[in-house]
Amino acid sequence: MIKLKRLIKLTQDLIRIDSQNPPGDERGIALFVRNYLKDLGLKVKIYEFQPRRSNIVASLNGSKKRHSLLLTPHLDTVPAGGSWKMNPFKAKLVGGRIYGLGATDCKCNLASLIEAVHSIVEEKSLLPYNLILAATADEESGSQLGLIPLLDKGILKPDAALVLDADDFQIVVAQKGLMHLRVCLKGKKAHGAYPDRGVNAIDIASEVIRDIKNHRFIYRKNKYLKPPTVNIGTIKGGDKVNVVADWCEFELDLRFLPGSNHKHLLSLLRSIIKKYTHKFKIEINGIQKPYLISEDTPLVGYLKKALRYAGVRPKVSGSEGATVITFFQEKGIPSCATGFGVSSCAHIADEYVNINSLYKGTLALERFLRIYQP
Repeated sequence: MIKLKRLIKLTQDLIRIDSQNPPGDERGIALFVRNYLKDLGLKVKIYEFQPRRSNIVASLNGSKKRHSLLLTPHLDTVPAGGSWKMNPFKAKLVGGRIYGLGATDCKCNLASLIEAVHSIVEEKSLLPYNLILAATADEESGSQLGLIPLLDKGILKPDAALVLDADDFQIVVAQKGLMHLRVCLKGKKAHGAYPDRGVNAIDIASEVIRDIKNHRFIYRKNKYLKPPTVNIGTIKGGDKVNVVADWCEFELDLRFLPGSNHKHLLSLLRSIIKKYTHKFKIEINGIQKPYLISEDTPLVGYLKKALRYAGVRPKVSGSEGATVITFFQEKGIPSCATGFGVSSCAHIADEYVNINSLYKGTLALERFLRIYQP
């Protein structure tokens, strides 16, 4: 049975442990989670790929050891910043809400998972599969010290995975891919009084950016996702106001849909730039492939049933931003995401979670663990 007072206290305890990233130090919260799960009788290990960047991996053996199900929230939060009215580490309970850094992203989901497992252990229930819990580091900075090495090194090898990092009980089955690129353009330096004697790289960049932003991308429509987007995040160039700029570089964020190929998109970008100059290079700073899983997948079906049991109408959706479900795709592991935080509340001052949502989400999660069948 889910115990609300215990769940509230656990959520508050987790919020009160500072795990801001940057600077990045998950050891304190990892030790808390390790001790809690050990007291419940789970086998628990801590993995660190840099000092103090701690990941928790715990397991609860079931009746069928051939199949394993992974549930994974993350331990880290973004930095608090200075605009909070509430103390970000007090976890104050006001008007049916718990306020604090990470309340929505993602300590409410971590607390829900621990409480759901606590309930199952208390009732001495034997699940028909091996349950693996991975509370990971570094999600807010790309997971290079968290989920990625846990998968790459074969520490985590589940048959299916549920990521606990979403809001409003959404079931996330689709995700846009992304490319982060730096475009470096070369021009020709000249005196600012004689711009015709030079080639202004900033002028070239402005034309290239305008063309990229106005380009109509060909893509396969997806009912869960909006059309592709391009954002120019940074731009800089030139050395002095009275000198024709002989260099300019800008960074762009391109989000694309399942069915689109990142190599084709790179070729398209190169062809656009070549209309204006051949003196350029493109640096790839990051690529994630898009993700799509069928609603008919058993993982999604059991999650829908569990949410209905908790009195929540399931809503299947897609993610415009990056989540860690794409890392499971690369390993051929079926996965989706859900979570019980508040939409548009992550990464803001006075972040909070609704206690009613926290409780319903935990009821749903416990039900999911009980009814899921390999």
